[in-house]
Amino acid sequence: MHELSVAMEVCRMAEERLGPDGSGRLRLVGLQVGDDAGLEPENLSFCLDALLSQPPFGEARASVERCAGNVLRLDYLEVDDGNPDN
Repeated sequence: MHELSVAMEVCRMAEERLGPDGSGRLRLVGLQVGDDAGLEPENLSFCLDALLSQPPFGEARASVERCAGNVLRLDYLEVDDGNPDN
């Protein structure tokens, strides 16, 4: 199941971006998955939702966008840093 290993790597990258102090709360993970990427977007979403519901994420969710080609891209991470000014 390639989707689970991809989801685990996405979570690893997200956790790395949150930093060691965990000061930000991950809200949304955006991915682009191409039709020829060799992954099932629905399965990837399921795996991400399962992993993102666990600590240190808790409330994060995934947004998987289908696109043409063999694209597999972590497009964005939406992080709430507690600062309402940005």
